[in-house]
Amino acid sequence: MQRHLISAADLTRDDAVLILDTAEEMARVADRPIKKLPTLRGRTVCNLFFEDSTRTRISFEAAEKRLSADVINFAAKGSSVSKGESLKDTAQTLEAMGVDAVVIRHSASGAPYRLANSGWIDAPVINAGDGTHQHPTQALLDAFTMRRRLIGADAGLGRDLDGKRVTLVGDVLHSRVARSNVDLLHTLGAEVTLVAPPTLLPVGVETWPCEVSYDLDSTLPKSDAVMMLRVQRERMNAAFFPTEREYSRRYGLDGDRMARLPDHAIVMHPGPMVRGMEITAEVADSDRCTVVEQVANGVSIRMAVLYLLLGGNEPAGAQPATAHLRTEEK
Repeated sequence: MQRHLISAADLTRDDAVLILDTAEEMARVADRPIKKLPTLRGRTVCNLFFEDSTRTRISFEAAEKRLSADVINFAAKGSSVSKGESLKDTAQTLEAMGVDAVVIRHSASGAPYRLANSGWIDAPVINAGDGTHQHPTQALLDAFTMRRRLIGADAGLGRDLDGKRVTLVGDVLHSRVARSNVDLLHTLGAEVTLVAPPTLLPVGVETWPCEVSYDLDSTLPKSDAVMMLRVQRERMNAAFFPTEREYSRRYGLDGDRMARLPDHAIVMHPGPMVRGMEITAEVADSDRCTVVEQVANGVSIRMAVLYLLLGGNEPAGAQPATAHLRTEEK
C-alpha cells in the first residue's frame, strides 16, 4: 500500500484485492456484540469536509471509531474557512495538533493531491471525494459489493472481478464515482460500459478503459451489475437534456428494464437516490438493489483502508494483515 489514497487509478490489482480481503475480515466485526477493534487506539484521525456529505462522513466516522481511533470532525461551515482561511493554514493547524491521518472531501478537484504532496502535513491523506475527479473508497466499496454478490464472500477471497460486465448509467460528466469505478474495475479485470446522453459524457471519454453506448436497453441483457448515477444538478450550469421526464424515459431504470437483466444481475446506486428520475421506487426497493448493502460495506472498506494505512504496515516477514486481525479478534 502507498502512503496516501488519492485516486483509484493509483491502486494496483494486488493493492485492491488486499483491501477487499481485509474488508471481509472487518465485516466480521459488525456481527459481534461489541463492534470494536483496538487497532488504532491512541491514533487521531481528522475528517476534513469542505463539502456537504451524509453517507461518506458518517461511514468514515463509524469506521474510525470501530478501530478505536480518536476522531476530529471538521466542517467548513462554522469554521475559520468561512472567514477566508486557506487549505494550507487549515492543514498546518491540524499538523500542529498532531493528527495521524486526514480524510478530506473538497469541491475542488485536486485538493487531496495538493494536501498530500505539499509538505503542509506529515500524515496519510485519504480522498473522500474531490470535485468531479475521484472518490476511491466509493469505488472500493462498490467492487466489494459486486464481489460478494456475484462471487461470494468466502469464495471471493483473493479474487478480482475478471470477466464481470458492469454498466454505469447516467451523469458521467459530473461523476467522480464513475471515474473512480472505471479505473478500479478495469484494474480488477471487469468489462465496463458507460451509458449516457452525449451531453453527459466528458471530453476524452474515448481514451478511458471502457466502452461507451447511448442505448441502455441493448446493454442491460449483457450486464452482471448496473450502477445508476444521480443527475448532479448542483454541478450543472446549462441544460444537458430537454426535460427530466425525457431523461427518465431513455436512461431511467424501471421494473420493465430491470426484467431484461440476467437473473443473477444486481442494481447499484452510490446514493443519494432521486426516485422517479434515474431509478423508480419499484427497483430501489427490490431484492436486486444493493444500496443498503453498499452503505454497510462502505464501513468495512473504510476500516480496511484506515487499518492498512495506519495500523497494518507490518515489517517484512510479519504476519499478513488478515492474520493479525484474527489474533486481535480472539
